[in-house]
Amino acid sequence: MCGIRPAWGGPEVKAFLEHLAIQRQVVAAATQNQALNALVFLYRHVIEQPLGDIGDFSHAKQARRLPVVLSHEQVISVLNQLSGPMRLMATLMYGSGLRVLETCRLRVRDIDFERQIITVRAGKGDKDRTTLLPALCTPYLQHQIDLANQRLDQRLSRGSVPVTLPNALDRKYPNAGISLGWQWLFPASRPCFDEGGKVVLHHIHTSAVQKAVKQAMRAASLPRPGSCHALRHSFATQLLSQGTDIRTVHELLGHKSVETTQIYTHVLGKGFAGVRSPLG
Repeated sequence: MCGIRPAWGGPEVKAFLEHLAIQRQVVAAATQNQALNALVFLYRHVIEQPLGDIGDFSHAKQARRLPVVLSHEQVISVLNQLSGPMRLMATLMYGSGLRVLETCRLRVRDIDFERQIITVRAGKGDKDRTTLLPALCTPYLQHQIDLANQRLDQRLSRGSVPVTLPNALDRKYPNAGISLGWQWLFPASRPCFDEGGKVVLHHIHTSAVQKAVKQAMRAASLPRPGSCHALRHSFATQLLSQGTDIRTVHELLGHKSVETTQIYTHVLGKGFAGVRSPLG
């Protein structure tokens, strides 16, 4: 494995990890951590000898990159390449700032038409938050809820097939999986087996949405084609360009730190405290 010999100890492993970060220029900390975890596993379970103390070592540093951001017109051109649920999901990523997984996980109970908000449950960092529900999406979301209700009736008529539930909720509330509020807005095309061998219905897989959006961006002939996350980035920059304060954008996006949100000010060119070029 990577030329590692049993005679190697902590100092050699430290040198190898620094070689990855410096000479090989690995920029993802996860890659370096994966190498370390693999070596720990090798020594513990294969070589069966202690690795020893490797001490502090140079860590891989992620290069800071500006996000791909689309103009409103470019986003509309992408949306026009999509139809049905895929179009609605892409619209929510742009209109509500949702991550692709958050969009896939939406349930009927997460949509509040009266207050015009969407509740994101167990988002990144296992945090709940609320965000905007675009008025444009209201009739399409209502249609998705009607479809969810029809699918539920069909499944009940053929034999109860519940949706997957979080945190063993199906044991606490046995009927939750077949109640309308817990139904997925964007379900998978067919049921599957859960870890216990029970037949359940999961939400649509993120890869299907990512593939559809990527194809739409190529079809729209964008100068800088991006991914689903570009729609979320575009949501943030549009709000900031309209004068929305950065703290509000930070809350809507569900970022852990406002510093993460501040990167969008650089995309807009508003990160220089009003300083202008000598040429105007």
